[in-house]
Amino acid sequence: MNCYIVDDESGAITLLEEYIARTPGLKLIGSTQNPLIALDEIPGEHAPDITFIDVDMRLLSGLELAGMINLYTTVVFTTAFPQYAVQAFEKEAFDYLLKPINYERFINCIHRAKKKIGKQAKTDPPTGQDFFNVKSEIKGRMVRVRFAEVIYIEGADNYVFIHTTAGRHMTYLTMKEMEQHLPKPAFARVHRSFIVNINFVRIIERGQIRLDDGKSIVMGNHYKQRFLDLMDGHLVKTNRAS
Repeated sequence: MNCYIVDDESGAITLLEEYIARTPGLKLIGSTQNPLIALDEIPGEHAPDITFIDVDMRLLSGLELAGMINLYTTVVFTTAFPQYAVQAFEKEAFDYLLKPINYERFINCIHRAKKKIGKQAKTDPPTGQDFFNVKSEIKGRMVRVRFAEVIYIEGADNYVFIHTTAGRHMTYLTMKEMEQHLPKPAFARVHRSFIVNINFVRIIERGQIRLDDGKSIVMGNHYKQRFLDLMDGHLVKTNRAS
């Protein structure tokens, strides 16, 4: 598993570097004392499997950073302050390591992380597969849904509504379970309750997304910038001086 470290204390980085080096199956692909650099380097196709993040940092707190990258990497907080634990898990942190971190506790975290990441890999759609199956709201019925036909997905407690060009399907899944099975970057989480297929995005304006079917979705603050950056990658730009 590829690892990345974000901590404004060089000594803390050195310790984790030593732990990663002595642990089979781990590879350090980057580290920084500047969380803004991490924010630039982590998101993307080659995101690390695990990112160790200090909570109390200048420029950008570990909690803020985690909220921006937790869709790309498994976040493990490292801190000397136990009072941040509740906030950390609200950011969907996988683990919370208290400093000074001993190797036994580190290994326990890695062992569990391997199981989690392995389960996620099994849920990824096989290469070349253009559909998925879900159990519908009608007992005993399974429905095939093509990725290309999904316009957006809407969360409702423990259910999701899959809105497609052929109609709507309701199934007993959470948004996180649904999100893990959708191919990226075609599908993007834009709100706690909405995932959109970017191929159906018609207009983005004043914090709202308008889809081809007329649906308007307000972007959540937690997901807004990540989505705008994704869409900016598809923007046709001029090389002329303004």
